[in-house]
Amino acid sequence: MLASLSLIFLFGPAAAAICRRLRMPPIVGMLAVGALFGPYGLNRIAPSMLGVSAELRQMALIVILIKAGLSLRPAELRQVGRPALLLSFLPALCETAAVMLIGPCLLPVTRLEAALMGSVLAAVSPAVVVPRMVRMMEEGIGRRRGIPQLILAGASLDDVFVIVLFGSLLGAVQGTGAAVGAFAGIPVSILLGALAGTVTGVLLSAGLEWRHRRGLTVRNSVKTILLLGAAFLLVSLEEVLPVPFSGMLAVMAMACALQLRSPAPVARRLSEKFGKLWIAAELTLFVLVGAAVDLRYTLTAGAGALLLIAGALLFRSAGVLLSLIGSGLSTRERLFCVIAYLPKATVQAAIGGVPLAVGLSCGQLVLSVAVLSIVVTAPLGAWGIDAAGLPLVGRD
Repeated sequence: MLASLSLIFLFGPAAAAICRRLRMPPIVGMLAVGALFGPYGLNRIAPSMLGVSAELRQMALIVILIKAGLSLRPAELRQVGRPALLLSFLPALCETAAVMLIGPCLLPVTRLEAALMGSVLAAVSPAVVVPRMVRMMEEGIGRRRGIPQLILAGASLDDVFVIVLFGSLLGAVQGTGAAVGAFAGIPVSILLGALAGTVTGVLLSAGLEWRHRRGLTVRNSVKTILLLGAAFLLVSLEEVLPVPFSGMLAVMAMACALQLRSPAPVARRLSEKFGKLWIAAELTLFVLVGAAVDLRYTLTAGAGALLLIAGALLFRSAGVLLSLIGSGLSTRERLFCVIAYLPKATVQAAIGGVPLAVGLSCGQLVLSVAVLSIVVTAPLGAWGIDAAGLPLVGRD
């Protein structure tokens, strides 16, 4: 595993630097390194590391979600409440409906199988979107208008909805019936996640304040470890609790509550600590996402899959614009939100192979389209956000 980490930490930054020189998103280089050294390339990443790849990717996401929470303010979240709620499900629903309608015309799938494929494609990638929204907030780009906060909140909740939708449609295609009751668990998952995260953040803050009053200082490095430990616990609860629970949302709520109750310099220093951790976490995340992508499947997808992805993105963009009705954002700001909702990566890499693994006849085609969506939209969305942020949104 150490040799695999050396490949990630040596070749990942080099490929990212080359992409920057070529005015391409750095994640393209990281994804390429993963595809090159992964099991479908030169096969130089150890099986033991690939075995815990999902957990490592999740840890990387936790790091950037904590940083996001430390950068958010409750007043800003209240400002974007209704549009953020709509963004959490309406674009994904529009994209799934589009694939269900268009899919059978372009690919050899039934209407129900096309709906399942649409649910795989429907999730926005938090790994691509979240760090860019955090950077925008730090640089004062669109923060006063609440644009990065809006996208950050919507994208974080989007995955909760999409995973429930995917599970329900998978059951329907397998013949076990759609788990309609699972959709009732979505608001429960959101509320419990937000509540558990807030309580955890308040308790951490109270414990640190108690030690400070007794003259027992806690180094920022120790606070960072405590935050990570609490975040890992919250995410692990998602697997063991008998009720729906959003661990990722809980992590962001915990960090938000902690920064709200902490002095500004403390929150800023913690944010800087997690910013440094993100440098290594980002490399690990995107190289391992690249390693999970079998580019051979893109060759089997064909032109029909490309047309399907393009049509689905048009419907998705319409869903974003519908969500922003009455938000008060300008046309240019709404266009930026459409661009920010394009990239796909982590969720598609995680669930794209599930239909194939459970033996569905459409499984390989679903995986092929999922891989193609990553290859096309992750670089396109990352480049679009980086290039269009300042021109379309402006600096506060």
